[in-house]
Amino acid sequence: MNIFADIRTLVLESIDALVSEGTLPPGLNDGPVTVEPPRDAAHGDMATNAAMVLAKPAKMAPRVIAEALIPLLQSDPRVERADVAGPGFLNLRLTNTVWADVVEAALEGGTTYGHSGIGAGVKVNVEYVSANPTGPLHVGHTRGAVFGDALASLLDYAGYEVTREYYINDGGAQVDTLARSVYLRYLEAHGQEVAFPDGTYPGDYLIAVGQALKDKVGDTYVNKGEQVWLADVCEFASDAMMALIREDLAALGVTIDHFYSEKSLYGTGRIEAALKTLDDKGLIYEGVLEPPKGKKPEDWEPREQTLFKSTEHGDDVDRPVKKSDGVWTYFAPDIAYHYDKIERGFDALIDVFGADHGGYVKRMNAAVSALSDGRVPLDVKLVQLVRLFQNGEPFKMSKRAGTFVTLRDVVDRVGPDVTRFVMLTRKNDAPLDFDLAKVLEQSRENPVFYVQYAHARVQSVLRKAGDAGIATNLSPALTDASELSVARKIAEWPRLVEIAARTHEPHRIAFYLYELASEFHALWNRGNDDHSLRFIQDSDPEASASKIALPRAVAVVISAGLGILGVTPLDELR
Repeated sequence: MNIFADIRTLVLESIDALVSEGTLPPGLNDGPVTVEPPRDAAHGDMATNAAMVLAKPAKMAPRVIAEALIPLLQSDPRVERADVAGPGFLNLRLTNTVWADVVEAALEGGTTYGHSGIGAGVKVNVEYVSANPTGPLHVGHTRGAVFGDALASLLDYAGYEVTREYYINDGGAQVDTLARSVYLRYLEAHGQEVAFPDGTYPGDYLIAVGQALKDKVGDTYVNKGEQVWLADVCEFASDAMMALIREDLAALGVTIDHFYSEKSLYGTGRIEAALKTLDDKGLIYEGVLEPPKGKKPEDWEPREQTLFKSTEHGDDVDRPVKKSDGVWTYFAPDIAYHYDKIERGFDALIDVFGADHGGYVKRMNAAVSALSDGRVPLDVKLVQLVRLFQNGEPFKMSKRAGTFVTLRDVVDRVGPDVTRFVMLTRKNDAPLDFDLAKVLEQSRENPVFYVQYAHARVQSVLRKAGDAGIATNLSPALTDASELSVARKIAEWPRLVEIAARTHEPHRIAFYLYELASEFHALWNRGNDDHSLRFIQDSDPEASASKIALPRAVAVVISAGLGILGVTPLDELR
């Protein structure tokens, strides 16, 4: 049950009725008509912009249209009153029966309440994390992992067919650097003293990998040239790092359906095939780019390269895909990878990038647009940095120095549930401060505690009801304003799911859960002063059974929302 969609249908039917009777002209576009919660709850339960968006095409004053809609809307038994506000907005007040029906729908639907069919038949690929396989995941990767995983769960909840994907960047020079770093640890495992040149990875996490390489090959590679060991150690080191990354993701509760290797694109003709597709469209040429902005003429060496006409698909400049020496640019395999996604039949693509990849967005959008002839949309979501604090001091991260804070450092300290929820308390493109002390506080200022506390309170009510032999039923008793306020917030859940799914914004789920918990806690606290608002009424099991329906519905929605975020709803606070 989506009461907002239901009332929008009522508004559209009323518009059709006005067209049929000649009050409104035919052929009006009612697509922009919305029904949503008013900004001020005192104005009503819902507001519609119908009169405002129809006024210009109908060549009528908005208030005239609004006044004509009022009697039609008020003839529906669900609508208690309709009023015109301002230049022509319509505010609707619904009957209390509607909110009781919402609570019943939540209880009847259980885990399916709020499920949507907006994504039915749409195949979506969500690519996230995709960190270089050169070390364990750090706290910055953690946010992208949580965001991508929650977004995939949200889309699945909204009916989309979702594939969760990790692109292994194992085709570039960084893997050679990893291999050389592991080789140094391998020599160290053989008792040699080693020094790590600038640009290598000196982190302690490679000590075990060097020892594992020794255990596998013995002294075969000791003091041998790179031509003997580099290729084998590249593969060994990459596999070891990906095993570590998989363990990190599992500790965070992150699921990946498909790992795709960049290396698999080289020497297989896939890059050539993707670029031929662009060439056949007249989008590949040999040319010389203008010097980048800010470059002095003497710093610029014009070189003929193979270029992609990305400007024909919205980019600022054309992009090189092959250097003058015949080597592919970093962009070429990325084009091939996205071409592979299109060829696999996905209807929409979502890439989750770190904030430092902002300059890559337009070229990737251009590539996907060109490869799919505009058929497949690509939404690149940039995830901003996480500023991690402990005892008021920021942690420093540097993969090369080996002093970064890992994903496991955070998860082991505060747990996966807290980590995931807090990572979603800001929109993805806003910086996030993560305080290791505050996220464990049991207070309203800690959103994950506040939401889980609401769920635990409901469970405590149900345990008491069970101990007292009180049955539960689907018919809620809603009379007080605070009870109705909770029911109205429950009614927003299906609408919120659709909005969050369409905008690819899972943080909306976290915000909503906090608001629902706040409404519930307010009702609970009122019950401390007003015994008639308590969920268990002494010596009145029938009244208690009806009162319990509302908190049960709250628990249904909180459990569903936390499920999308990948957070476990608690039955008792720890």
